Amino acid sequence: MIDDGDKVPGWTGPLSDGTRLDLAVAGPLVLYFYPKDDTSGCTREAQDFTALAGEFAKAGVRVVGVSRDPMKKHEKFVEKYDLKVPLAADEDGALSDAFGTWTEKSMYGRKYMGMERSTFLIGKDGRVARSWRKVKVPGHAAEVLAAAKAL
Repeated sequence: MIDDGDKVPGWTGPLSDGTRLDLAVAGPLVLYFYPKDDTSGCTREAQDFTALAGEFAKAGVRVVGVSRDPMKKHEKFVEKYDLKVPLAADEDGALSDAFGTWTEKSMYGRKYMGMERSTFLIGKDGRVARSWRKVKVPGHAAEVLAAAKAL
């Protein structure tokens, strides 16, 4: 599991906007992990980051969402909601495993594995400047933006 101050793992992969993400040279970057495309909380989070995309760009910080959904599903999600932040498909789970966001969850007494909503602010040096675990969506994107501006 990645903690504040840790170097991010090496990972390269395609994004929904046709570009590629190389974590080794990506900073400054906001990497937010979310459970599933086109669900209420995940849609709200993506829309909140989209609404602030211009402010993140002004701060020189790229924003990328990550889930285990396939790229085709990401592309439909982006198009449906006109999202301005690219999404990475972590289908094999390598990225979410490295960041410790694929965790055991429990609902109505049933245990299962799923994505923990988490966000990581990565500095130019490739280290985690700040992390948020078990994120609650309302106000989160604005809080991350404030931290990104302070980098």
